Amino acid sequence: MSKARYLLDVNVLIALTDELHAHHRLVNDWIKTPGLQWGVCAFTEAGFLRVTTNPRAGAFTLETAGAILADLPNRPGYQYWAIAMGWSALAAPFSERIFGHQQITDAFLLGLAVREGGVLVTMDKAVRSMAGARCSQHVLVLE
Repeated sequence: MSKARYLLDVNVLIALTDELHAHHRLVNDWIKTPGLQWGVCAFTEAGFLRVTTNPRAGAFTLETAGAILADLPNRPGYQYWAIAMGWSALAAPFSERIFGHQQITDAFLLGLAVREGGVLVTMDKAVRSMAGARCSQHVLVLE
């Protein structure tokens, strides 16, 4: 049996890279799990850049945030997740449980994890409900 591959959601990536984030230690300790295979996709990267460079809430300049993303491949266990399908196809397995705009990113990332046989890593407990019984094995909530 192959090892699970983990796809980080935007908030987990932010917590990993921002030492001042409330969950930095939690995520940093988890990412150090021996043999862990983890990564991000273009959607995670774009969300990371959008949030961390927002002058009202972000902690980084665009240059710093870009350098953080460029350095990710140097971390142990990192693998980039390519996206070959659109949102509708990826969200189809649980589309009946998507009710609002705040679930769009989560649905995309969960759908990619399901499609690729991986696990979406999040701190958002509501993603479990969206996944439902059929896709629950594709969600890991760090608490």
